[in-house]
Amino acid sequence: MNKFLLLFLPIILFLNSCGSTSNHNNQPVRKPSTTSNTETKTDTSIQTEREYQALLKTYKPETAEVLNSLLNSSSNSPEVSISVENKSNCNMVLTISGKNYFKKIPIAKNKTGSAMIPKNQNYNLSGMLCNSVYKKTKYITNSFSIKLSN
Repeated sequence: MNKFLLLFLPIILFLNSCGSTSNHNNQPVRKPSTTSNTETKTDTSIQTEREYQALLKTYKPETAEVLNSLLNSSSNSPEVSISVENKSNCNMVLTISGKNYFKKIPIAKNKTGSAMIPKNQNYNLSGMLCNSVYKKTKYITNSFSIKLSN
């Protein structure tokens, strides 16, 4: 009988310890998130690239209007130009929003994007550039140009 107990006692203890860790209230066990910072950045760059490619299909650049504005700068004009030079190795989508104004501009790597906007207003300029966030609020009264790089 002692041999019988010695043989089954470790098995009984093992099975008993397994039963004590079970989930008795039938709630799902939450596993820690395995998403790393690198995966999040990769997802963001993929999302930005998708938005850039989709926007290219419908975007109509205002190159002629911007050049006319720069060459014939008239203080009487209700609009001014904004140009953004993307000096990075990543495509980007620049969002310009202000009072009664919203526009997204796709800007290819090492290229310049531009738009005509109503002057004398506050604008929020934002976008993702190689996994870095660009965000600026600016009151624009004249033609405006910025260079972005990574």
